[in-house]
Amino acid sequence: MKPKRFSEEQIVAILKEAEGAKSIGEVCRKHGIADVTFYRWRAKYSGMEVPELRRLRTLKDENSKLKNLVAEQLLDNRALKEALGKKW
Repeated sequence: MKPKRFSEEQIVAILKEAEGAKSIGEVCRKHGIADVTFYRWRAKYSGMEVPELRRLRTLKDENSKLKNLVAEQLLDNRALKEALGKKW
């Protein structure tokens, strides 16, 4: 996966800068991003502040850890069912 060039804090700063700018194209050229990227960021991060983004990131990390735990439990459960289902 390609590494990100901008952190979420930088993205929020760019979006706030664009609110006061005359044109979005100028802001995009200044930061070296495409218009499509800007609009995608605006759809995803509009109205968010930096503390909200940090909280969202921690929730995503926690969610992925919990999904991994559930997947491991399911694998253990299936293995136990298969072991108990066999005739000795």
